[in-house]
Amino acid sequence: MTMLRSALAGTLMLSAGAAGAQTFFVGEAGPNRGARGEALSYFAEQVDTLSDGEMNLDIQWGGALFKASAALSGIADGVADMGTIIAVYFPKEMAPYRIADMPLENADAWVGMKATDEMMRTHDGLKQAMAAENLVYLGTFTTSAVHIACQGAAIRSVEDIEGLKVRGVGAYGDTFADFGANLVPMSIYDAYQGLDTGLLDCSQTYSYATAALKQQEVIDSYTLLNWGQTGALGVFMNKDAFDRLEPPKQEILLEAGDKMSDELGRLITADNEAAIETMREAGVEIIELPEEDRARLVEAGATYVDEWVDQVNGMGLDGADILETYKSLLDKYAGQRDSDGYPWENGDG
Repeated sequence: MTMLRSALAGTLMLSAGAAGAQTFFVGEAGPNRGARGEALSYFAEQVDTLSDGEMNLDIQWGGALFKASAALSGIADGVADMGTIIAVYFPKEMAPYRIADMPLENADAWVGMKATDEMMRTHDGLKQAMAAENLVYLGTFTTSAVHIACQGAAIRSVEDIEGLKVRGVGAYGDTFADFGANLVPMSIYDAYQGLDTGLLDCSQTYSYATAALKQQEVIDSYTLLNWGQTGALGVFMNKDAFDRLEPPKQEILLEAGDKMSDELGRLITADNEAAIETMREAGVEIIELPEEDRARLVEAGATYVDEWVDQVNGMGLDGADILETYKSLLDKYAGQRDSDGYPWENGDG
């Protein structure tokens, strides 16, 4: 398999370099619009700028190279030089990265991305785990804070969850089920119809996505949970291809990836704020879950954090150390935000 990976990656790199500037093929399952699409385009622009045009990215949008569920093998085997991997599709192979998916007290998109980004770049165990999959981490995305949208129901406390038909995902969905929700397997893209027809009472969602998918048309309440986010999705490169690059080119890719989290933070924060206003204008009641109820969600979700620690321990890593390091990074960037503001607010972004 290693020889196959090397051969495929080498073929891509040699054929791409023949035209002068070195071109890298990027696999992206999502569309070339929205905050994530804009952030990935920004990443490509940064690579071009930092390399003075000597490196460029050819992004294959909409799953043209591979679907999201095939991204890991598509990148590791050299079908693409790099691309987006969503960890929830690879719960075993990408388990260490899924620290960013855990239901921790972390609702700020920028804080979460910066903590994840530093962790993935500096933690030796995580770097080794990615190398074992023939991957090099370049930069991270996030779906931003997890909230819940409902039709014909309103979640004002955790007791209101019981008996509701809920689209829930990952540890967040499991926690909803612990409070009595009946989980309905459904993608976020099908939730509009589910809410409209009564197949769903509520759907786990994210503010910008709710507006982008026009779900304000089929909901009458939206509860801000201020609980956590789904942040284990990002750009990874084929390690064989990365290792062939001269160190200055490696640094260009890493620097561009580092900049991406600030740009997506700016984009998604603005989109989330605009989405809340869109929902209000549509007559949707915006509810903020009381602090004591949020604490109960965090406490219940801790079971799944413990399960993640055990899983990562089973891979030969120190799950507790990764968890505590991640929490300290969340505190670090929350403090930086509180003292200095976001980078795009103070001229650094």
